[in-house]
Amino acid sequence: MPEKLRFYNTLSRKKEVFKSLKDKEVRMYTCGPTVYWYQHIGNLRSYVFPDILKRILKINGYKVKHVINVTDVGHLTSDADTGEDKIEKAAKQEGKTAKEISEHYLKVFLQDLKKMNIYEPDFWPKATENIKEQIEIIKKLEKKGFTYKTSDGIYFDTSKLKDYGKLAKLNIKGLEAGKRVSFGEKRNKTDFALWKFSEEPGKRQQEWASPWGVGFPGWHIECSAMSMKYLGETFDIHTGGEDHISVHHTNEIAQSEASTGKPFVKYWLHGAFLMFKGEKVSKSKGGLYTLLELEELGYKPMHLRYFYLLGHYRKPLDFTLENLDAAKNAYEKLKNILSEFKKSREKKNKKNIDAAYRQFLEIVNDDLNMPKALSYLWDILREDRLNQAEKYELALRFDGIFGLDLGKEEKINIPGDVKKLVAEREKHRLKKDFKTADKIREKINKLGFVVEDKEKGFVVKKR
Repeated sequence: MPEKLRFYNTLSRKKEVFKSLKDKEVRMYTCGPTVYWYQHIGNLRSYVFPDILKRILKINGYKVKHVINVTDVGHLTSDADTGEDKIEKAAKQEGKTAKEISEHYLKVFLQDLKKMNIYEPDFWPKATENIKEQIEIIKKLEKKGFTYKTSDGIYFDTSKLKDYGKLAKLNIKGLEAGKRVSFGEKRNKTDFALWKFSEEPGKRQQEWASPWGVGFPGWHIECSAMSMKYLGETFDIHTGGEDHISVHHTNEIAQSEASTGKPFVKYWLHGAFLMFKGEKVSKSKGGLYTLLELEELGYKPMHLRYFYLLGHYRKPLDFTLENLDAAKNAYEKLKNILSEFKKSREKKNKKNIDAAYRQFLEIVNDDLNMPKALSYLWDILREDRLNQAEKYELALRFDGIFGLDLGKEEKINIPGDVKKLVAEREKHRLKKDFKTADKIREKINKLGFVVEDKEKGFVVKKR
């Protein structure tokens, strides 16, 4: 049997052997997109790692119930509960309704997930469709004495919770002692909004009546309401980017545990940033690239996915087009090798395959170690003790985790001008006029295609 599943739990700051709350069932929540603009490649990395996690859980026999939320209201331009609502701001800028904005960018995001081979969750709850549930949690917190009212909303009093900040290991006294700026009517620097009042009721596109006044939910309360609605008051795994640790996830824990009196989540897994020139890739810095922009430059979604797998999910990954080119070349080389191995009719030894696969599982079960798993795949392809048929089967089994479409045959649409050149080149090649044939090959290369000569005939591939 493979080694037990082990994950690095942000809550304990150590690797832990995974044990689900219910036998062979896992309930998992992933912080989803705020749908006011295109998701860039830094955002997409945050969805590949929970996809890998889910694949590993399933390979190990777990039934996974997965939720990714959609933030379509309440995410302000500042984590300090100030600024404009990102959806409302985008609606003004584009001259559309808030609903049109959120639906358009969610649609694009779903297309990106499909291109990247990321499994969709079981549920896609939207913040705007779960206002009642959010209000109910705030009412519970109010009844227990965790809230107070200011001129702009209802706030959570973090001083009432003894272990506030445990996820981020926050030094609350140090934060308070080091304050140099006013934080308005908030009692404590770390207090956060549960419900925000509309400055001018009727002006916002998205606002609702509540026991405290017309307004909209705070960003943090949305995730607590949606996760607990579908997964229960205590569930197994919560994932997200490392930027959520100190504020968003810390506040999710505070309000959830204060309202229920129960532990919120058992395992917290966080992905590191995608970096560019030493800085985090972010929309505020221009967003670097979207998936569509990379496709327009000639990269396939699987080139990007392969690139992500080269870095451990907990380690920052440096993005450059040169690094992406290296991933592209490695991926295409891998596909070419496997296309040859696929033709093998050698007899497969089940014991050889099972032994190699067990070793692979031990690697991936150790905190999603994709770089080591990819390296092991290349070792397998070079292994003399395995034949080509065995190597091909193992690669496809490994791809159940990688999600790289390694066994998928790509249909190539060859333009008419390329077809003519290929036919002309073949005539010269058969006449043994290799000098002319090579010149035509160069023309074909410049048009983005490669001709590979075989024992019988030739194959045309995209560069």
